[in-house]
Amino acid sequence: MRLALLHSSLFVLASMGALGAAQADTVLDRANGYTLNSKNELVRFTSLAFDDKGKVTAVGSASEVAAKAPKARHIDMQGRTVLPGLIDAHGHVFGLGEMLTQLDLSTTASLADALKAVSAYAGANPKQPWLRGRGWNQEIWKLGRFPTAAELDGALADRPIWLERVDGHAGWANSRALQLAGITNTTPDPAGGKIMRDAAGNATGILVDAAQSLVQKVMPNQTEAQARVVLDRALAEIARVGITSVHDAGVDSGNDRLYRDYADHGKLTVRVYGMIGGVEQDFDRLAAKGPLKTYAGDMYALRAVKLYSDGALGSRGAALIAPYSDEPSSRGLLFSSDASMRATMEKAMKKGYQVNVHAIGDAGNRQILDGYQALVTSTASAGQRHRIEHAQVVALGDIARFKGIGIIPSMQPTHATSDMNMAEQRVGAERIKGAYAWRTFLEQGSRIACGSDFPVESPNPFFGIHAAVTRQDAQGQPAAGWYAGQAMTLKEAFRCFTLDAAYAGHQEDKLGSLEPGKWADFIVIDQDLFTMPASAIHNTGVLETWVAGRKVYQRK
Repeated sequence: MRLALLHSSLFVLASMGALGAAQADTVLDRANGYTLNSKNELVRFTSLAFDDKGKVTAVGSASEVAAKAPKARHIDMQGRTVLPGLIDAHGHVFGLGEMLTQLDLSTTASLADALKAVSAYAGANPKQPWLRGRGWNQEIWKLGRFPTAAELDGALADRPIWLERVDGHAGWANSRALQLAGITNTTPDPAGGKIMRDAAGNATGILVDAAQSLVQKVMPNQTEAQARVVLDRALAEIARVGITSVHDAGVDSGNDRLYRDYADHGKLTVRVYGMIGGVEQDFDRLAAKGPLKTYAGDMYALRAVKLYSDGALGSRGAALIAPYSDEPSSRGLLFSSDASMRATMEKAMKKGYQVNVHAIGDAGNRQILDGYQALVTSTASAGQRHRIEHAQVVALGDIARFKGIGIIPSMQPTHATSDMNMAEQRVGAERIKGAYAWRTFLEQGSRIACGSDFPVESPNPFFGIHAAVTRQDAQGQPAAGWYAGQAMTLKEAFRCFTLDAAYAGHQEDKLGSLEPGKWADFIVIDQDLFTMPASAIHNTGVLETWVAGRKVYQRK
């Protein structure tokens, strides 16, 4: 009996030892680490410890961390740079995956290039009933107009084609797609949309904003198997570029179901802060139990709603107070009346959701600011941290209203460097002063949540940091920076992709910096972000991406 008790005691002690080993910290040694803290100070560290639950336990020097993690396993970082995982405050996860599985026209330099790419893609995919793609930009092509269905027919006429513009606010259809959608020369423009027509009134094949739904509703529905392939591709790309959390701007019931399933099975390799797309049927289903503040160890949340006030600048769908400088007959499109938009915002607010509204033009931004002014107090929803997504062209007098009402400007730095080839043509020399105006927002004390709007732009956050600091494109143009007075400092740009993006998702106590008690979401990069020339930031490569202390990407 004594022998049996001894064996039992030894077993218990061994079990406790095994449990202790499982719970021991992991320590990164010899790191060239940077993080911000709650005082907005940039802090250096050489060691970082995290436990088996994926939470940071200690940050500091080797001796400081060793004292707090005496029985840890150690990983030698060999002097490589370690940063908090970067947060994209505005992306479209499934849209990115679709772009990676469809025809990508984002690198085409001319209409001829695009038509050649369509023809080649059609030949390589003979069994696809619809050919779909994205990324074309008539401004890059220097076409001086939109492309036409007739031109697309020359590449492929016997199967329907649908190609979304780079901003997602216009689409290009061939004649077969127009026919299947029932679009004729007499089809009226839908509310919030426009069927582009030639001088004779004939539909040209370009559909702007809400008019895109005329084609989209006749396309085959995506199967769950296809959606899983799309999500897998997106997650792999997001991890590759060093994003550990993304605010998904437009989640539907199918997306929500997959996110929960992936989180349940350990397949969700990026944290997703979801915004329900609109307040219609999907919202009523998804909001039945109220906002989902956290799920599966903060891997998923669904506590915001995404709405749209207007279109985009490149397709002249953004709503302007005065006419476009380069098209005096147009002021763009507001998607809803003021009363309708306020009713939509109020519905989401009263359900407890953060309201995030896409607004590009100064009229779109004013409509939403007016709505917030009227509703935030009456709904007692100031704590929901409502946002305007893009806040791209704002009347100078309206910028202060963001701070006064307490609205977060959620902005995408690469939009400025992508749009600089046409933005001033669209709005003129005076209105451009309130466009992409990051410095003006920062100086009044607004917290900017930075993102990319992928797949409109690349998901690579270092492209965004580079654009924010230099106001230049990847080729270093313009040499002095485009309206360089609106640039951010490197520290500000770093903060807007970390702590301030986390704040915009109610997650600043969990994400955005490497501090004890927060999640061990971090990346290892191949350059020192804080000592390299600003002109080289966009060349930064990610070596490893970790989420909750688990490596989800390693560069081969």
